[in-house]
Order: sequence, then C-alpha cells, then structure tokens
Amino acid sequence: MTRILADLPDDDIRWLDRMASEQGKSRAAVLREAVSAYRAEGSQDWIDRGFGAWKDHVDIAGDAVDWQRRERAAWTRPWDDDYEAARAEFPDQFDPEDDRQRALHRDMLAGRYPPLRKPDPA
Repeated sequence: MTRILADLPDDDIRWLDRMASEQGKSRAAVLREAVSAYRAEGSQDWIDRGFGAWKDHVDIAGDAVDWQRRERAAWTRPWDDDYEAARAEFPDQFDPEDDRQRALHRDMLAGRYPPLRKPDPA
C-alpha cells in the first residue's frame, strides 16, 4: 500500500475526525472507504446506477407507467391545455372547484369578462 500526503481544509478534517470517531476507525480507514465508494460510483454509467431504482417500491400498485400517468394528472391545473384529457382519464384526481376554475379560465380566454378598470387618480 502506498502512503500519500494530502492537504484538506480544516472543516473537512474536523468532519473526517468526527466520522472516524463515530465509526471507531482511523482517519485513513475512513478515507480508504471513501475512495473505494467514489471509485465504485464513478465506474458505472449514470443510467446504470438509476435503472430499476423504483422496482422495489411497494406504493406503486399495478403498472408503473399507469402510476406515473396518474401522478402527472394530479399536477394538471385548470388552465393547462390537457385538462380535459387528464380529467377524462383520471376523474378522481379532480373536484368541482377544478371544474369551476376551468370554466372561469375559458370564459376569460373567450373575453366574457369586462376589462379591469384603472383606479381614478385622486
């Protein structure tokens, strides 16, 4: 094993000492583990690291694509262009207030509201 000399900021040394103390290890052991972990992380492509990250989640019932589409529909707002399509596919994600806001939005776009008056300068 080769020895190295490395300069680290004082904050990093304090953190390193705290980690070594908590783990009951030497600074060198913590640094060796950190370098090994960094090498392992850097050796894989980012897609490989992320692929399958959600596979073991139990909160996704059924098809993951359907779950994702439902989650996205929940973020649809009354002024979004795909409001009607999202509401038709996932009606349980919307309530009467959403429909009221959609109607107001459409009325505003259609010019059914008078323009706002400017306050009188007094």
